[in-house]
Amino acid sequence: MSNEWGYSFLISNFSFLITMKPDHDIIIAGGGLSGLSLACAMIRSPLRERSILIVERDAQKGNDRTWGFWAKRPTLFDAAVSHTWEFLISVGAEGPQRVSLGDYRYKVIRGLDFYDFARRDLATCPNIHFLYGNIESVEDGRDAACVTVDGQSVYGGWVFDSHPVPMSNTDTPYQHLKMHFRGWEIETPGPVFDPRAVTFLDFRTPQEQEMRFFYVLPFADNRALVEFTVFSKDVLRRSQYEEALRHYLADILHVSQYRLISEERGSVPITDDPLLRKLGRRVMAIGARAGRVKPSTGYAFMRVQKDSDEIVKSMLLYGSPFDAPDDPDLYDVLDAVLLKVMQENGEHIKAAFTAMFERNPIDLILRFLDEEATPAENLGLITSMSSSVFVKAAMQVATHENLLDIMKG
Repeated sequence: MSNEWGYSFLISNFSFLITMKPDHDIIIAGGGLSGLSLACAMIRSPLRERSILIVERDAQKGNDRTWGFWAKRPTLFDAAVSHTWEFLISVGAEGPQRVSLGDYRYKVIRGLDFYDFARRDLATCPNIHFLYGNIESVEDGRDAACVTVDGQSVYGGWVFDSHPVPMSNTDTPYQHLKMHFRGWEIETPGPVFDPRAVTFLDFRTPQEQEMRFFYVLPFADNRALVEFTVFSKDVLRRSQYEEALRHYLADILHVSQYRLISEERGSVPITDDPLLRKLGRRVMAIGARAGRVKPSTGYAFMRVQKDSDEIVKSMLLYGSPFDAPDDPDLYDVLDAVLLKVMQENGEHIKAAFTAMFERNPIDLILRFLDEEATPAENLGLITSMSSSVFVKAAMQVATHENLLDIMKG
């Protein structure tokens, strides 16, 4: 099956013929967030004794994105964190509210810092190898899977594939959106920002029947990354992102003078369409290809770390990665409901999220978003943000999900 990015994933009808001895115990196809995170998790376990090959298009990774996440425990990549915040600013009907994150901290890692840290970390393990080139195909086999890179075939006992797949254009009951964004890192002549507080999900921008919001990540009182994010079917023109950013800076933050230091942009496919994890006897999907981007928020960093740990645990306990646990059914359904509303009535998301932050403590909200809240907490939080639009979407989702059984469970 080919996709629009020219990447071909092949599960051969004659895969049982591929019985070559593996060149490597493990091949990781893709050296981005999920691939490097998995490799770093592996070298902190007995798997570091295995031969691990990471295949990536080229060795040069720029500062292509910024990952934000919250955590209340140390993480593997804390040394790469560029800034940490202990307060959060949420915006409700009464305006901005500054709240303590308690035991949590909001952290940010720049793409280049992550790649540099991971590569230095992996360089300490002599069993880690890199191969640079274009991945043309992956073919499953009985004892090994074959990865073809610029015409060269390499065989791995296990292959972990992080390459994206195109969004479906077929008529399905599932939602297919894009989370797209553009951010400006700016510097102002004088103090403007609170460097101890991150602004989270600020909906003070025209919604245009979509889910649109801003983040503000202050690195100093006169320097911050201001990012405009949209969930919709289509990306915007560059001028539309820039107009929204200028409006937010001037009319919401009252910042009239600033110097543009850098900018970032991106687009991530978002869907509730069930994505296969087991792509063959010897091939497993990871990262966005495996649904590690949370559909309702677009957050991925901590989900990827948790998934990497679960894969390592499964391989050590069972000799296979396929016993890593699935996502809880309840949260899959809730994500599907939110995406349904985003796709058909995106402007209603603003009221729902505003209500959630106004009516619930921040630690509960973060546990809910981390899919760690108790059933009683889930029910109370869902009730606090529900509306007729969400009830209607839930009933539509129930036509292809056993919603009542999931809620009871």
